Amino acid sequence: MPKELNRSELLEIANSTHSKANCPQCGSLSCVGWETVPGSFDLSCLKPIGTLRIEGAPECWEEDHPDGTNLWSENAPISIQFHPYNRSDVYECKECGSKYLRYTEYGGYYIDERIRALDPKLIS
Repeated sequence: MPKELNRSELLEIANSTHSKANCPQCGSLSCVGWETVPGSFDLSCLKPIGTLRIEGAPECWEEDHPDGTNLWSENAPISIQFHPYNRSDVYECKECGSKYLRYTEYGGYYIDERIRALDPKLIS
């Protein structure tokens, strides 16, 4: 089971991110907001380093959008107690050390792997 991370630990991880410019592994990801993981992307280049899912915590499906953002917005806050962050895991590129959030959206007729770059300026 991945290590459960709190806000301080997430900030520390986010601030340790290096530049992914020209990274052969993850350089093709833009994902400043949530996006579907491209089918051609090799997920094995990312390693899990922690989770924002807290064992035994009550389910919360509310989202946090105080400035009129939405799930897909590039400037949407990363609010770890709200959906989808409370169902996300934190990953690191094995090559360059860039950090990402990932979660799986389970719709009625589909499963969608989603990814977002971890930006320390957006952690609320």
